[in-house]
Amino acid sequence: MTAQIELSSVNKNFGAYHALKDVDLVIQKGAFIALVGPSGCGKSTLLRTIAGLETISSGSITIAGQDVTRMPPRARDIAMVFQSYALYPHMTVAENLTYALRIKGVKRAHARRRAEEVAEVTGLTNLLDRYPRELSGGQRQRVAMGRAIVREPKAFLFDEPLSNLDAALRVHMRAEVRKLHNRLGATSVYVTHDQIEAMTMADHVVVMRSGVIEQQGTPLDLYHSPVNRFVASFIGSPAMNFLTGVVTENGSQVRLPLPGDPILSVTRKCQPGTQVIVGLRPEHLETAMPGDANTMVLPVALVENTGSMSYILTDGDPGITIAAKSLGKATHVDQVHVAIRPELIHLFDPATGQSLNDRA
Repeated sequence: MTAQIELSSVNKNFGAYHALKDVDLVIQKGAFIALVGPSGCGKSTLLRTIAGLETISSGSITIAGQDVTRMPPRARDIAMVFQSYALYPHMTVAENLTYALRIKGVKRAHARRRAEEVAEVTGLTNLLDRYPRELSGGQRQRVAMGRAIVREPKAFLFDEPLSNLDAALRVHMRAEVRKLHNRLGATSVYVTHDQIEAMTMADHVVVMRSGVIEQQGTPLDLYHSPVNRFVASFIGSPAMNFLTGVVTENGSQVRLPLPGDPILSVTRKCQPGTQVIVGLRPEHLETAMPGDANTMVLPVALVENTGSMSYILTDGDPGITIAAKSLGKATHVDQVHVAIRPELIHLFDPATGQSLNDRA
């Protein structure tokens, strides 16, 4: 595949604050890539450097084979969709869509035809003569995306575009944005703090922390093979449980600080007597029968029923979360038997946080 956007050794300083640290990133043409991480990790700064809204301190940025490192935003041929819709309130939907074309000198009739084409793609055909105040939040966001699409840019940059919408509309718009991307064959870079958004929408996810790319890959790569505890904690919902375990004498089992001192078999051989951080995903802890392999018997503090799933919170310190198939109307049980397959257990170095699991 052809690289559409390439960042090489990109650094960004705001005075003494080092916001981006030697970032290397290749975005293939036609890919949908998500930049995800906690607030302050550098994801929005990285997006703004691609757009040219921030000048990098060192390194280089290439778009479609052209070095744009020192080019102003208008010369980079990219389109950006912001968290705020930033629509012109005194213009109709059609006028908002055609504005970028008209200031470039495109004839009004041609601009109108182009707006109608984009409106059909984005589901705005019946709204072209309305003003932004007459639209819902989802419709306004579609106008903002349509305004970007009408320019036919080399790449689309999305800066948390759905964060102002309610939960149900966000889920709907996630699908709409992804369908638009597929239909246009575009290259899209999408910034979000919501890892569910990143996992469900993107072909490739980049997890950032403190200006550094911690890991990048397909959503399932990051879910199944996190390189460190940070990525493991950030990817997955509910979040992974972490316990400090001690490796037993045979080196292939770990004793956990839970009621009954359960011992779990693991696939990675470790130094006997050493401490490891054990990561257990809530959805990998399956209700079991007494005597099953790799079983723990845990006291229950709380049961949260959501319909198809029940979230069981265990008593004690540390408590852990278990995601189980629905327990029906049960709101409290005294204890639960759970088991986990050895290959689903994650091990991390307590000092560095790095994964100790063998990665495929």
